[in-house]
Amino acid sequence: MSQQLAYVIVTPYSLYKSRTGGILTRLITRTGLDLVGLRMFAPSAELVKEYAETIISAHDTQDRKIQELLKEYVLTNLAPDPKTGRHRRVMMLLFRGDEAVRKVRSVVGNLSPNRRGGETIRDTYSDLITDDNGNVRYFEPAVLAAPTAEEAERKLKLWSRYSDADGGVLENTIPYAPGELPERTLVLIKPDNFKFATGRPGNVIDFFSRTGLYIVGAKVFRMSTAQAIEFYGPVREFLRTKLKDGVGAKSKEILEKEFGFKITEADQKALGEILGPLQGDSQFDNIVRFMSGHAPGEIPKSDWDKPGTEKCIALVYEGVGAVNKIRDVLGPTDPSKAPPGSIRREFGSTIMVNAAHASDSAENAKREFGIVKPGENNFKKVVEEVLGKI
Repeated sequence: MSQQLAYVIVTPYSLYKSRTGGILTRLITRTGLDLVGLRMFAPSAELVKEYAETIISAHDTQDRKIQELLKEYVLTNLAPDPKTGRHRRVMMLLFRGDEAVRKVRSVVGNLSPNRRGGETIRDTYSDLITDDNGNVRYFEPAVLAAPTAEEAERKLKLWSRYSDADGGVLENTIPYAPGELPERTLVLIKPDNFKFATGRPGNVIDFFSRTGLYIVGAKVFRMSTAQAIEFYGPVREFLRTKLKDGVGAKSKEILEKEFGFKITEADQKALGEILGPLQGDSQFDNIVRFMSGHAPGEIPKSDWDKPGTEKCIALVYEGVGAVNKIRDVLGPTDPSKAPPGSIRREFGSTIMVNAAHASDSAENAKREFGIVKPGENNFKKVVEEVLGKI
């Protein structure tokens, strides 16, 4: 079977109601497809108008009236607010694999006023409410997806053309009260969540939704060895120093058992001074390998800047007190010490394999943004790799 590229657009209302995690969980677990792209958009009037013109299709199995509702919905709810001029947020997800469009559309489902169950995303999250005469009183589709591979290609090329101007880390999409000072913080959903098709990435996002913060940037990426070295650089010296006492004590125990002579406290300290930094470097290499797939010494230095083998999701959250709110939900580095209900207690295994990373200060968030580059347009790159140059 040929590899296809399918998309799902999470609507402004679904984002506002923090349904993103649940939607992503269903798409990953029920399609078995590879999540290859995420990008936030604040669509311009021009993009919305062009996209709306593609909605009504003879190839869509949904009723023509439903298609007309969708077109009107796009024009009304994806375009900038006519009162304030503020652009609205949508999230675009890209999935790749065999029969990707059919599989995605099957999980998304169709729209109907007569809901039969909760099998599809739209069964659970959409609304189509009519009065006794069949007139529509309220309509919310939850997500948007193409009915055929040909239409998916056409629409992906359209969104890709606008992906630089209308996408990235969004600005001025969230209204704040006078005097409120929003922060931005970085979250990395780590590689341990992507070892197989699991709902963990979406579940982690669901946990973060309790903060009431807003996602304004999103990217799927594979951290390079060089990025991992720079990103975790501040940890290296901490490890080299922190491990001295433990390594010294362990060395004393082993040597006394092996050779049968006593080691003085001064010699134990000397062993720690020699071996602690080496153990710290080894632990640092393990972190770099976990995040990128390769420790520095395992590949030529000329390959350090190439994308790694391990998948991550980078998310930018915005809101008042964003750094502390995210850290509270995430929990401490050691999952065994994390409180019940925290992400690391629920999903973490070890100090390194602990589900997610979050910036510990607004200043560090800025440093980490510079390394991870959450606004980088990987979306367009993926579309062009599969569909050709736009």
